[in-house]
Amino acid sequence: MPVVDVINLEGQTVGQVELSDAVFAAEVNPHTLHEAVRWQQAGERAGTHKTKVRSEVRGSGKKLWKQKGTGRARMGSVRSPIWRHGGTVHGPQPRDYSYNLPRKVLLGALRGALSQKLAAEKLTVVDGWKLESNKTKAFRQTVAKLDKGSRHTLVVEPKGNRNLELAGRNLANFAMVEPHALRVFDLLRCDRMFVSRDTVLRLSASLEPKARARAEKE
Repeated sequence: MPVVDVINLEGQTVGQVELSDAVFAAEVNPHTLHEAVRWQQAGERAGTHKTKVRSEVRGSGKKLWKQKGTGRARMGSVRSPIWRHGGTVHGPQPRDYSYNLPRKVLLGALRGALSQKLAAEKLTVVDGWKLESNKTKAFRQTVAKLDKGSRHTLVVEPKGNRNLELAGRNLANFAMVEPHALRVFDLLRCDRMFVSRDTVLRLSASLEPKARARAEKE
């Protein structure tokens, strides 16, 4: 089992925690990670693009000139797609880009991303986020004590820590997600992941394949 040091908010080691091999020492499959990222980004697309067809653009529906005898090409409406300011043919219409991906693929990709973060020494376990205030400046100094070189920081913590939520929301390149909302793309794009001792143990237990299979049967 992987053993990770637990540090306090001063950057001092205060203990260790054992994590599940199946979750934090799993095999990393690049194809599965790619599929999980594509699935997440497809679900986040707005899909609100829209062009107007000939029935929606402005213009009279009157026939411009008679069908025969003028020497000109026959034309029925100024809203025709071949005319300037006419409708658009086969243009984009509102649609939903999301699709279903097997749960086993998503969970396998999440285990692989967590294992990759731990192997790269980019996962830090904190004893707890007991902040004295909700000031952004104080929180920035606290994060600097834990890690100084990260461009993008991710904190995985359950909802309810009001000081943490208020202190971190104005920081640039900082994100906070709840454990149940953690996605592969969030893990791959961050340079440093912070997670409390209780949360990492909860992730280790809930993402273990045997535990999930047992829970689905019940």
